Amino acid sequence: MTSRNLFLVGIDVDSMGGSQRVLHTLAQGFAERGHRVELIGIRPSPEPHVYTADPAYAHTVLHRSPAALPRPATSFAERLSPARTRAARAGRRERDLARGRLAARFAQVPDGLVIIGSPWAADWLDAVEWPHLKGIGQYHESFLQACASENLQLILRHYPALEKSVFLSEPDAAEFRRRRLPNATVLPNPLPFDPGPPAPLDTRRIGAVGRLEEVKRLDRLLDAFAAAGTAEPGWELHCFGDGPLEPELRARAGRLGIGDQVRFRGSVRDMAAAYRELSVLALTSEREGRPMALAEASAVGVPCVSFDLSGGVRELIAHGRTGTLVPPGDTTAFAEALRQLMADAPLRSRYGRAARSHVAPLRLGEVLERWEALFAEIDR
Repeated sequence: MTSRNLFLVGIDVDSMGGSQRVLHTLAQGFAERGHRVELIGIRPSPEPHVYTADPAYAHTVLHRSPAALPRPATSFAERLSPARTRAARAGRRERDLARGRLAARFAQVPDGLVIIGSPWAADWLDAVEWPHLKGIGQYHESFLQACASENLQLILRHYPALEKSVFLSEPDAAEFRRRRLPNATVLPNPLPFDPGPPAPLDTRRIGAVGRLEEVKRLDRLLDAFAAAGTAEPGWELHCFGDGPLEPELRARAGRLGIGDQVRFRGSVRDMAAAYRELSVLALTSEREGRPMALAEASAVGVPCVSFDLSGGVRELIAHGRTGTLVPPGDTTAFAEALRQLMADAPLRSRYGRAARSHVAPLRLGEVLERWEALFAEIDR
């Protein structure tokens, strides 16, 4: 295997989030295979999270402070005020210095690969010179999510100039190819942990994993759990993750009469152990690309119920074999899917065994082999 210089670049690589975890997992995996790896954050996280206790990779942050959230000017005079002008100039100077630091770092190596973690990172990198390096663009969400934001135009603007554009599912890659992005290919995100022993599935606990924010639509999950629990008492709902909606969700659980059955667990360090506590994983988001919570729960042998949100979701859940897919937004159907699994322990076991086998190719070693094959293809 050829040892390479690998740079993984993202806007904020240290906040709590799925894409950040993937970048740290890949960086550690590449480094342990003998590559020279540097993970580069363009801006520091306002709330950094430690993903790797003993990293084998270098870790750099280019900007000296997190991005300040600009307060909109309330008048024309305020928009032209000297203070705002000075702040804008200081911001541009810091951006230019950061780009200069990165260009100098790239110039220190004779060759290598730059793995760009998001379309916004690609946009920021557009002003940095690195003609002697080759580039790979990643996108961690679905094609539909790209269409609902500026990401689609950023991908179509910057990714064609790269050697490869990496998406999480074949349906998403196919949509980008139809948008004249011929270098689109598929590489799934790896599991961030060794799955270990399977979950016993006897805890009578349903789990939700993710930030407590609007896009996760945990209000729908509370409604579905309240409806399903009337037929299957004794179950609990455990929510793993922090976020601004916790007070609102606690109040909703109280109004639904399930306040004593819902546990808000916050962030936990050992997610593999947390998944093994569960008997079912539920996902009620407004949108998702290829959510790692489904892959991680499946790897531990936990059956999943999810809204049918994307090709990535359909690749992770084989409906009727490893879990259940429900029409998006149909809370009544979601409650019935939960109730079915809550009531049927043999079904949970059958789905759990199949789910564990289904996502086995997402173990880190297998995904890294696919990356190595991609590197070799780029060399050719």
